[in-house]
Amino acid sequence: MKWNAELYDDKHSFVFQYGENVLELLNTKPGERILDLGCGTGYLTSEIQKLGAVATGIDASPEMIAKASETYSNVDFFVADGADFHFDDKFDAVFSNAALHWIKNADGAIRSVYEALKPGGRFVAEMGGKGNVQQLVAATKKVLSKYGYDKVDENNPWYFPSTAQYAGKLEAAGFRVTFTAHFDRKTLLQDGRQGVAKWLTMFGPSFFAGIPENELPQILNEITDELEPYYNDNGEWYADYKRLRFTAIKEM
Repeated sequence: MKWNAELYDDKHSFVFQYGENVLELLNTKPGERILDLGCGTGYLTSEIQKLGAVATGIDASPEMIAKASETYSNVDFFVADGADFHFDDKFDAVFSNAALHWIKNADGAIRSVYEALKPGGRFVAEMGGKGNVQQLVAATKKVLSKYGYDKVDENNPWYFPSTAQYAGKLEAAGFRVTFTAHFDRKTLLQDGRQGVAKWLTMFGPSFFAGIPENELPQILNEITDELEPYYNDNGEWYADYKRLRFTAIKEM
C-alpha cells in the first residue's frame, strides 16, 4: 500500500495525537534505547527522543520514512517489514501506536519484537481491537455488494484481535502480559460528512481495488449515507473506533 505522507499529517493527525496518551504508558526513561514500530511520519518517535531516550523508528512505507527523516533529522528512521525485522543492538522497549493492526502476520511481528528486546524489556502498544470500525466495514460491504463487488472480506487490510487473542500470542512468544485494555473511542473525522470518503481512501483503498474510477464517488457517497445515522452527531462525524492497548514484558 502506497501512503500519502503529506495528507496523513494534514487530515489524519488524530492517529499520532491519540498516541501521545500511549506514551504515558511507555514511561520513557533517559538513556533508554526505544524502537517505534510503525512510526509513520515520525512525530511520536521524536517525542520519545525528547524525553531523553535514544529513539529509532521503522515503517514499511518508504514515503512515511522519507517524510520522517526530512522532518526529524536528529532521529534514525529505517524502512523495515514490521513482521520480519532485526537489529543487532537490543532495545529497552518497543513502542507501537496504530500500526500493529496493519500487520496480519501477528506472530511474525511479536517474534521480531521479542528478539529486538533486552531481557526484561517491555512492549507497549495500542492498536485497533475487535470491532474496530465495524459499522464502516459493514456499510462498505453493503454498498459494494449492491454494485456487484463482493470481495470486501478478501480485501480487508486489517487484523483487529480481541484482548484474549493478542494476549495469547504474546504469551506464546514468551512475553508476560502485565496490562491490557479494550475500549471504545469515538474518533472525530475531519471535514464532516466528507471525512468518511477521505478516511476510506486513505486507510481502506484496498476495498475498492478494481473498481472503475468513475464509479467511486457515488459508491463513497452511498457508504456515507449508510453511516450517517451512526456517525453524524449534530454535524460532527465520528468513526466507531475500538482500541486494544497493552504492556508485555520479555521474560528474563
